[in-house]
Amino acid sequence: MANTTTIAAGPTFSLQHRVSERHQTLGRAGISTLRQHQAHTLFFTPAAPTLRRRFSPSIGIYHRIGHSFSDGTFKRIMCSSTVEGADKLSADQSRVSRLVNRGCKLIGCGSAVPALKVSNDDLAKIVDTNDEWISVRTGIRNRRVLSGKDNLTDLAAEAARKALEMAEVDPNDIDLILLCTSTPEDLFGSAPQIQKALGCKSNPLAFDITAACSGFMLGLVSAACYIRGGGFKNVLVIGADALSRYVDWTDRGTCILFGDAAGAVVMQACDIGEDGLFGFDLHSDGEGQRHLNASIKEKETDHAFGTNGSIIGFPPKGSSYSCIQMNGKEVFRFAVRVVPQSIEAALENAGLPGSKIDWLLLHQANQRIIDGVATRLEVPSERVISNLANYGNTSAASIPLALDEAVRSGKVQAGHVIAAAGFGAGLTWGSAILRWG
Repeated sequence: MANTTTIAAGPTFSLQHRVSERHQTLGRAGISTLRQHQAHTLFFTPAAPTLRRRFSPSIGIYHRIGHSFSDGTFKRIMCSSTVEGADKLSADQSRVSRLVNRGCKLIGCGSAVPALKVSNDDLAKIVDTNDEWISVRTGIRNRRVLSGKDNLTDLAAEAARKALEMAEVDPNDIDLILLCTSTPEDLFGSAPQIQKALGCKSNPLAFDITAACSGFMLGLVSAACYIRGGGFKNVLVIGADALSRYVDWTDRGTCILFGDAAGAVVMQACDIGEDGLFGFDLHSDGEGQRHLNASIKEKETDHAFGTNGSIIGFPPKGSSYSCIQMNGKEVFRFAVRVVPQSIEAALENAGLPGSKIDWLLLHQANQRIIDGVATRLEVPSERVISNLANYGNTSAASIPLALDEAVRSGKVQAGHVIAAAGFGAGLTWGSAILRWG
């Protein structure tokens, strides 16, 4: 007698997993004979999209349905529809058919910054520093900071609207919203509030991604995975951070670096021949967390029950996050070492030589890091995108903010190939080889 288990796999299909007790006793020879009789049967099996090669279908079609395992177990996997009338669906209606030979491309971008501009001279009034000291060491001259009734959600929504307008995509046609941020205005995430602000009546999934200054790169790759492997068509990727809220404004080593901003792109499904994500490379190293962090800390006050609380320490004390702590020298060494390696790995995965890069777009953390990476990759300065002087380090927003300015100024044009890389707390880092438009 056979044991049958049905595993749901989305609204359009399911996998039927059948394990036969008789097959378990056949042994390798019996299984081999049985598989010969089944060798001409076709089936679909969802596969994790292999994004490390440019041309990789998201669904595999195989000419056999048998899989033998070391213990002699034979497992038969078939695909069957679970939607009533699914056999009558058109190619546009069926998610399964839309998964085959799917690519993704960037079709729109937007950005937004707070109105308040804080110059190096302004900072010199509150800490022991000056414009020359800051600009020589970092390349930064100004930064934007949230103030008054400004909030990050509104800033992110503004950037998203501009990206949708450029892409000519209606908010109701968005399938997924990814908010890349380490500073949400709600502990449980701010992405749904952006969905609300945009007026997306179709209620697309919206959630936050936290990977510090590497967040936007992770968001781009995640969007590509959802398009190539999940059947999504339009994905909104937003990078937005307000690190000014976590800066010690008496510490000249960190307060001079950070600013607030938001940037967004629209990634859209396309034919594989138009695919715009050629290769990527992502990493993290928790050993380096000590060099850059904003760790949780308990409040100094006693817990709610006062000094007569439980001896086991319950209920716990309230907590908050510390200001940003950074070992600048170690972070600099880390960045100039791993970023060139990551971009070279992404190029190798894409099957492209470095000479094919039109633009180098790095996380805008420090001009010396940007220059150092460009030198190691032998990319001339005129092909390096940088707006660090005007905005400082805006964390996950820095890459889409710089991209948006470069596109709108006419510097980056349709068909240009961009090597982009982010790096930051975690430690995390990652790169991608992209084509604009």
